[in-house]
Amino acid sequence: MWYNFKLFFKQLLFANIFWTLAFVFFILIRFLAYGEEQGEMIVNPKYEVPITEWIHYGIILGILVGFFYAIIEFLFEKFITKRIYLGLSVVIKFCLYIVVLVFSLTFIIRLIELEMDIDLPNQRGWWKTSFLFWLATTYFFIASFIFLFVKIANEKFGRGILLNMLIGKYRKPTEEERLFMFVDLKSSTTIAEKLGHYKYSQLLQDCFFDLNKVVNRYNGEIYQYVGDEAVVSWPIGKGLRNNNCIALYFAFMKTLNRRSRYYKREYGLVPFFKAGLHGGKLIIAEVGIVKKELAFHGDVINTTARIQDECNKYDEALLISEELLKRVKLKTKYVSKEIGNLQLKGKQEVLKVFSINRA
Repeated sequence: MWYNFKLFFKQLLFANIFWTLAFVFFILIRFLAYGEEQGEMIVNPKYEVPITEWIHYGIILGILVGFFYAIIEFLFEKFITKRIYLGLSVVIKFCLYIVVLVFSLTFIIRLIELEMDIDLPNQRGWWKTSFLFWLATTYFFIASFIFLFVKIANEKFGRGILLNMLIGKYRKPTEEERLFMFVDLKSSTTIAEKLGHYKYSQLLQDCFFDLNKVVNRYNGEIYQYVGDEAVVSWPIGKGLRNNNCIALYFAFMKTLNRRSRYYKREYGLVPFFKAGLHGGKLIIAEVGIVKKELAFHGDVINTTARIQDECNKYDEALLISEELLKRVKLKTKYVSKEIGNLQLKGKQEVLKVFSINRA
């Protein structure tokens, strides 16, 4: 519950900042048009109003729209998007946004009338024939596209990566230190044979949906999905902080167990995932022209995958390299156990590996 509140607060803060700046910019554009086109709302030639006053109302409008925008996006993201088709979701959002704009602009117009003692159109249905309203609506949806583009880019690449891509940071291969977790469905072949490919695909959708519920809570970034496997990544500092890399795994398993009744009813089983953890330096670079993406190149990824492969052999849920474990300040609620020096597949040197469980 606390996490949902924290997530909503972050979305609300971002939405308010974005829409405040967006509508202040809109006010500036309209104000500069003064003299060529007076407009309906900005301004009447009888009233010489300084631009600071209009910016004041732009800020109020931005906060108002941002508040409702954040509520709509949060509710859709948490409760609605997964249950309906994308097209229907877009239509419903469009209708809700129109209602928000009508309400917000009507409120602002009445506020301007009261404070400036001027007459502006605000009668019932005023927006239907209002040039300003439809101009603001067009601007709103263009700004919404930018807002969603930034949001999707952050979800796709991770927070802050979009800016780095825009300034060309990854046009040339760049070395960074990151931490990886490979999360893989246990007994996947048996489960796939039992359920059939269609039902099995639905199971993976549900599992990865639950993974996405917790990944942001622990500052993780989904790097990619490969069949029944998900690869989660962190900048090394974020992964180590508060044992995020370890806490994410147990939070994911807790979520699956909490929904055990659903999984048993739908699939006749409760899914269990095994995971491997490792970190180190690797190269990040933009690859491709069509479907461009960031790619991680380095031994770190291969080693993490091989560590995860050893989970079945030693009947452990979570394995971690000694190198990474030394850097993690393990909290008392976790306990580590030495597995030993392992000769990982495709590796010449042995690697000491530990298991981690709840105390």
